[in-house]
Amino acid sequence: MSDHEDHHFETGESGASATYPQQAGEIRKGSHLMIKGRPCKCIEVSTSKTGKHGHAKAHIVAIDIFTGKKMEDLCPTSHNLDVPFVKKTEYQILTADPDSGEVSLLMENGETKDDLNLPIMVKIGEPTEEDKKVTEDILKALDDGKDCTVIVQAACGEEKIIGTKITDPK
Repeated sequence: MSDHEDHHFETGESGASATYPQQAGEIRKGSHLMIKGRPCKCIEVSTSKTGKHGHAKAHIVAIDIFTGKKMEDLCPTSHNLDVPFVKKTEYQILTADPDSGEVSLLMENGETKDDLNLPIMVKIGEPTEEDKKVTEDILKALDDGKDCTVIVQAACGEEKIIGTKITDPK
């Protein structure tokens, strides 16, 4: 064995989970949950009576918070579901390129955040009406020289601009 050994350690995340468990029976309308590995917001939940195996079932209808796609899940109310940690942050928008979809945001520490796109630049499926409206609001505010703050929703390593706050600096 040599005196000088090369140790290689994989660098990863802090180990903090993107989700936490919650009983299916505790999911309410408006709460977030994971369905088929996607972060969703519950829009409807109904429970059935206990069956012959003694489990009441929860029927959950939810909408994917990033794609707007409707998802459904059926599981016993006593079982745990994953609930994503959803964080909303506001940033001032500096620039937005309508052609490439790239946006530049100002973070609180004064640095710029350049890894987000306009909401109409979707990875999966088609942009929703809300995505189109938010994009129009951003581009119009920047054209009109108004101050525009965007609300960025983050969960499970994904981020998306979901809203705007526009103020007139004059």
